Amino acid sequence: MQTVDANPREVFLRACQLDVETPKPGNVSVGSDGHGMTAAQFIASAEAAAGALLTPGMAVGARILDAVTRTLNVAGCNTNLGIVLLCAPLAAALDELTPPRNASRWHEAAERTLERLDLDDARAAYRAIALANPGGLGDAPEQSVHAEPSVDLRAAMTLAAERDSIARQYASGFRDIFQTGLGAVASAPLKTPATITLNVFLTFLGTWPDSHIVRKQGVTVAQSVTREARLRHAQWRTAWARGATPPLLAWDAGLKAQGINPGTSADLTVATLFVAGCIAPGRLDIGGKRA
Repeated sequence: MQTVDANPREVFLRACQLDVETPKPGNVSVGSDGHGMTAAQFIASAEAAAGALLTPGMAVGARILDAVTRTLNVAGCNTNLGIVLLCAPLAAALDELTPPRNASRWHEAAERTLERLDLDDARAAYRAIALANPGGLGDAPEQSVHAEPSVDLRAAMTLAAERDSIARQYASGFRDIFQTGLGAVASAPLKTPATITLNVFLTFLGTWPDSHIVRKQGVTVAQSVTREARLRHAQWRTAWARGATPPLLAWDAGLKAQGINPGTSADLTVATLFVAGCIAPGRLDIGGKRA
């Protein structure tokens, strides 16, 4: 794969496009609306959020708040809070990198960005979360988003890391994105953007319980979906090896009928595609040539 420079805004929009163009079980897609939302709302949200997330020099918290505010103005509901929370620090870390980018340097820059987060970032992020009002969000014993934060944003996220996969990225320096996510990009059975997207999504969904499902339906349901995802993922990969594609539409319909939305796994997928596309845009058919 030839490495070429990529425009981060273009990559972000492409990652969000793939999120809804690729049918992912339980998630909203172009061919399968669900959970009271449409694919068009997700595309509009990406366009609205991109400018805020990728403004050079802007603080992470300000990026989050501005992106969520712009999203609500065009979509009227929370379509991308998780994506925004993940991509804001990753985008800020890009400010100190010069092309060509690589995963190692970006991972190190992301860690430095997280170390610099302060109380103002926490205040702005809390305001954004309150505006978005994500489904199933309850109260927390410490640093609740319903109260004024008294610690920096990374410290606040670290307190929630054991129960929330997005918060865990702040605590771990985006380890799951740079290791599990990029590993799934590399191991996709067919190197097409849609296959890469689905492989990343099923990897995340089958590795640990989806935080959004845990909040909405509880840990037992989330664990059952994780087990099912692991089985379906193995079947899907086996089918590709035999030159076939196993249907996932029935599982998608079943999840939506129960109101189950693996939204956090989708958010982690978009963040992974954002990183992968900035490093090697040919993977997602962005701009550059394929080797």
